[in-house]
Amino acid sequence: MKKIGSILIVVVLSCALGLPAQAQFAVIDIANLIQTTLTAARSLEQIANQVRSLQNEVVMLVNEAKNLTSINYNVVNRLLATLGATNQLLAQAQGLSLLLQRTEAQFAQQYPRLYPAGVNNAQMAQDAYVRWQNSLEALRTAVNVQSQSNQNFASDTTSLSDLVNQSQNAAGALGALQATNQLLALHARQLIQQQQLALSQDRATAMEQARAVAAQARASQVRLLFTAGGLAYVPQPVGGFGP
Repeated sequence: MKKIGSILIVVVLSCALGLPAQAQFAVIDIANLIQTTLTAARSLEQIANQVRSLQNEVVMLVNEAKNLTSINYNVVNRLLATLGATNQLLAQAQGLSLLLQRTEAQFAQQYPRLYPAGVNNAQMAQDAYVRWQNSLEALRTAVNVQSQSNQNFASDTTSLSDLVNQSQNAAGALGALQATNQLLALHARQLIQQQQLALSQDRATAMEQARAVAAQARASQVRLLFTAGGLAYVPQPVGGFGP
């Protein structure tokens, strides 16, 4: 501002000194002229500061607009679709139910600790076949869930690559935050898939272990039926072939 004021003073003085002789009789208040010039310089400086302030505000508003720009990309539906495919496999599982109340009733019936008196071999054989089917279906479900999980890898890889690109190319903070949230959703879906896979594998192991325990109960009942009410074996001499 001092520089501008100095320039204006020099201009004013130059004009005053350069007046023609007939005009030199006019009285010029140099002090007042300088004061007016300085006031004008200060006003000009204030206007310049205001202009710079407005320019800074424009830049700030532009940056805020960028920060509020969302990304036009969403993988949530894709994640829900892959998660739903695995859920459907579990819902279609045959054999012992995955619903708690039905499981308790079926398990108590199909995997008895002890067989009641009067049960016959045909009934025990039928129960053993049902338990074998339960183990087979549990293994089938585990294998299907494993295959579905492997199939989901390709979709997850594509989603991960797309989300990383969206995050890196985001115009502002909102877009980057949205991409990060979707990355977290992808991670959560993978954790759920791991739980589903572990559930199916553990279920298959449990079915086979329960079948082995039930087989022991069946063997005990078979021995009981074989020995109860029967005649004890009495060894007899065996004769040779005589003439």
